[in-house]
Amino acid sequence: MTTSKSPLTVARVAYAAAQRSLPAYTHLKSPKKFTQPQLAACLVLKEFFKTDYRGIAAILEDSSDIRNILEFNQVPHFTTLQKSARQLLKKRTIKKLLKGILSIAYEQKLISSKVLLAALDGSGFESRHVSRYFVQRRDRAVKDKYQTSHYQRFPKVGIVCDTANHLILSGIPERGPKFDRTHFKPAIREAVDQIPIQTLVADAGYDGEQNHVFAREQLRVKSIIPPLAGRKTVKLPSTRYRRLMATRFNRKAYGQRWQAETVFSMLKRNLASFLRARTFWSQGREIMLRLFTHNVAIVLS
Repeated sequence: MTTSKSPLTVARVAYAAAQRSLPAYTHLKSPKKFTQPQLAACLVLKEFFKTDYRGIAAILEDSSDIRNILEFNQVPHFTTLQKSARQLLKKRTIKKLLKGILSIAYEQKLISSKVLLAALDGSGFESRHVSRYFVQRRDRAVKDKYQTSHYQRFPKVGIVCDTANHLILSGIPERGPKFDRTHFKPAIREAVDQIPIQTLVADAGYDGEQNHVFAREQLRVKSIIPPLAGRKTVKLPSTRYRRLMATRFNRKAYGQRWQAETVFSMLKRNLASFLRARTFWSQGREIMLRLFTHNVAIVLS
């Protein structure tokens, strides 16, 4: 699936998705200079142009076409955009925006009323002051000894995506290094809240009977995860679903798991692999905005 390279298309789709997801104003006595959908579309354009708040304000000042699409009488100050991000990128609000863009994708027949095959995976992002992200590793050559390298924490996100079109259904921001399985349950739960899922594939890092039980019995999602992660044994697992994975593993469906890696590649190539935010909470908001922007760029691309 390709993504749109047109700023006007991105502005139009982001504005339409925000209009059907958010009320124009948060309070009856608000100043009413700018609507929430207008400001949300500006934030999407900020990510699309890979710039900061000052940068997108300057772009809006120079682009009458974008101003016309967003129905601006005046360009918002960059501090207005900065403050609006704190409100518009809260968890509850960003979920509404994701639902809005998925509804447009449904109308455009990019996605059906039920996702047949979804993929779950996690990946890290770079901060401006960090060039790489690492975790502490045990030295394999010497037992009970660790490498002497210094490792740093990094922002990461776990996502559930539709393998048929690369649309992101949910995202859970975290701080690494951390096992991927920590975002398994919230990521699937939020994805199912957006749209029903028939089958979910995930790599061996999510292996665990409790994960199968949660997906299959609570959410009615068929989970496909390779069994025996990290174990060298010929014995079959003793638990129900992990034993099923060992004896009747659907390799054809699992072969589409790499689509999640394609989504991360698209995110980092098109919208950059680093984050401008400094604090953990700001980084989480920026990640979720980036996921929404990715979906906007796919719709009507």
